[in-house]
Amino acid sequence: MSGILLPVTAGSLKNPVPLLEQRIELLEKENELLHKKLVLACRKLAEAGGHDPQQFFESLVEDLRKAEEARRKAEEEVLRKAEEEARQAQAAADSEPDKKPETDKKKKGKGHGPTEQPDLRRVDEIHNLREDQRICSHCDGELLPLGDQFEEYEEIHTIQREYVLKVVKCRKYRCRCMEGVVTAPRPQRLFPGGRYSIDFAVDVAVDKYCDHIPLARQVRRMARLGLKVRSQTLFDQLVRLVELLLPVYHELERLLLTAAVLHADETRWRMLNRPRGSPSWAVWTRCTPDIAHYSFLSTKSAEAGRSLFEGYSGVVVVDGYAVYEKLAKENDDLLLANCWAHTLRKYADIRDNFKKPCDHVLSLISDLYDVESEVPGEFPGDEHAQQLRHRLRQEKSKSILDQIHHWAYHEFALPRSPLGKAIHYMLKRWDGLTRF
Repeated sequence: MSGILLPVTAGSLKNPVPLLEQRIELLEKENELLHKKLVLACRKLAEAGGHDPQQFFESLVEDLRKAEEARRKAEEEVLRKAEEEARQAQAAADSEPDKKPETDKKKKGKGHGPTEQPDLRRVDEIHNLREDQRICSHCDGELLPLGDQFEEYEEIHTIQREYVLKVVKCRKYRCRCMEGVVTAPRPQRLFPGGRYSIDFAVDVAVDKYCDHIPLARQVRRMARLGLKVRSQTLFDQLVRLVELLLPVYHELERLLLTAAVLHADETRWRMLNRPRGSPSWAVWTRCTPDIAHYSFLSTKSAEAGRSLFEGYSGVVVVDGYAVYEKLAKENDDLLLANCWAHTLRKYADIRDNFKKPCDHVLSLISDLYDVESEVPGEFPGDEHAQQLRHRLRQEKSKSILDQIHHWAYHEFALPRSPLGKAIHYMLKRWDGLTRF
């Protein structure tokens, strides 16, 4: 760069910000100097050819823009061809599912560039020079727009939520016979004659149940935005939404119980202001890849489990909770498939004290998961993926299970030791663990 030298640094700086700011200032001066030279060169060329300097400069900028556009299109074409070749290569790889894809052991480095935001709505904001700024610093002439050229950069902005009082006007109509007046129908509302829209109620529900914002906190936030409302009012909106959505909840449960395979789990759910000594409630979960259904019951007892699985015919993937085993004995059509993750956890928790045997069995269990990972795509996948998974389980998983079973019967461990208890837990549920 002519006329300006950037400072040279050696080693590393604890605070490089001042140096970077200095370099940016020098680069801006260099750009200004180059711009002046370009304007001067264009003016001389225009005068030599008998052209208007301003028109000549705009024509030059237009030619540069067209050249840049052509370059960009060429790059897009190259990128499109590369993506097409990548898709064809991926399709060829998918057509050979028997081959296990080689995993790249090198971790992809994290970039420092901006995160792409494809889901955000784009808003263009144009900034123009004020009247007093449109004066050339060289000849005091008027600065004119340089075609459609802009210097662009991106900013992510927040559009603040706003509450408005919408006046709904339903137009009235009459016939020339003067016999009757008809009014346009009112939009649907949660409550007949209610003052709050359905959108308002949905926002309250999303804030509470998706983002866990209590109603009292929502009331304070609404007050800052000019809306005066009480927590009880918001609660009433939620109750009405529940009443409307309850049929959907029951229909999801009906569809859930028609699935051939369910995943089930239960966990304690503490209730506020419960009497001292009374047991906690429980939330029971039943799910498929498409549906997740939650039931809040007062206990984790067999009676509660019966109310959820009565009459069900199929496979239920569960942990080692004894209630499920009792339900399976009562219902011959309910088959249990026990979870290998819970079995793995038994050995992982005691690995520090039984390193050698636990490392061996954990390695074998890991091999089971490796077989599952050979099936591409999301679980359970299409018919082809399910057939491939079934074949891999027969060809590979069975032999691994035989090794685990042989190890369990030949590994010496005291019955009441942590290792002995872990082996007993696994062998007691062996039928369920091998159900898959």
